[in-house]
Amino acid sequence: MALNDLKKKKWFGLVTNVYMLVLTAFVIWMVFFDTNSLLIHLELRKQIKTLEKQQEFLRNEIAKDKKIIEKLSDEKELEKFGREEYYLKKKNEEIYLIEYEDSLDLENKD
Repeated sequence: MALNDLKKKKWFGLVTNVYMLVLTAFVIWMVFFDTNSLLIHLELRKQIKTLEKQQEFLRNEIAKDKKIIEKLSDEKELEKFGREEYYLKKKNEEIYLIEYEDSLDLENKD
């Protein structure tokens, strides 16, 4: 008798409907088991956002490098850069490196 009472309920009729069962199975399949499942889409969306951030960072770096290249096209700026970064010098010229106390690494000397 309990089964007959259960069959009379309105929600039991909806749940046991063939279309509802197929729809439920389809939704579960698409969310969890399909090769293009919702979980994979969420993971791919996260990777896309990470790659877009990296792309923006690299574009900024390229813009900085272009500015440096334009700046170094001038001979005076190129000479200044070579002297500051690589300690280059002209013939018969002496270079003195002045290090201030706050720029020295005193912690490693102990």
